[in-house]
Amino acid sequence: MTVLSKIESNDMLSEKDIEFLNRLANKIHKSGFVTPSIFFLEMVRPLSSLGGHAMVFMGPIITGFVKADGYYKAAELLNNKQSLVILLDEIERLEMLSSKDDKG
Repeated sequence: MTVLSKIESNDMLSEKDIEFLNRLANKIHKSGFVTPSIFFLEMVRPLSSLGGHAMVFMGPIITGFVKADGYYKAAELLNNKQSLVILLDEIERLEMLSSKDDKG
């Protein structure tokens, strides 16, 4: 079980954390749900800490039915508001690069 108090809002994210967020942003971009994902992440940003705790609480049930690589890592990062900003920025960057490729 992961302890959410390990990441405080003032702590810096490690390179592994940033790589995880980049992979997550890439999966969201490839899925085609960029706009709904951005809206959802912006809506839950004020409640991200509560969401991280809810993910840990529901973790044994969810990971029992679904193969969820990085589930607890996502729950840990969700507790840090800086990680949501990095995730949103990366999703928007990927979308902008994709739209530039489509235009020319």
